Amino acid sequence: MQMNDEAKAKVQMHLEEHQEYPAAKADLVAACNSLSDFSDDEKRWFAQTLPERTYNSAQDVMSALRM
Repeated sequence: MQMNDEAKAKVQMHLEEHQEYPAAKADLVAACNSLSDFSDDEKRWFAQTLPERTYNSAQDVMSALRM
C-alpha cells in the first residue's frame, strides 16, 4: 500500500500535534490504532512500515517512513 498525499498530511499532522516524544514504535502504533480518521489499511501500513526504535520527533518518524 502507498499513502496518498492526503493520508501523508494526516499522518504528519497527528505526529506533530498530538504525539509526545521520545516515543517508541509501540507507542506510535498504539496511538495510530486509536485514531478513527485512519483506515484499517492505513493503520496496518503504519505498523508494518515503521522500523522498531525510539523516535525523537515527528520529522524523525516521517523520515523513517520515507514520507
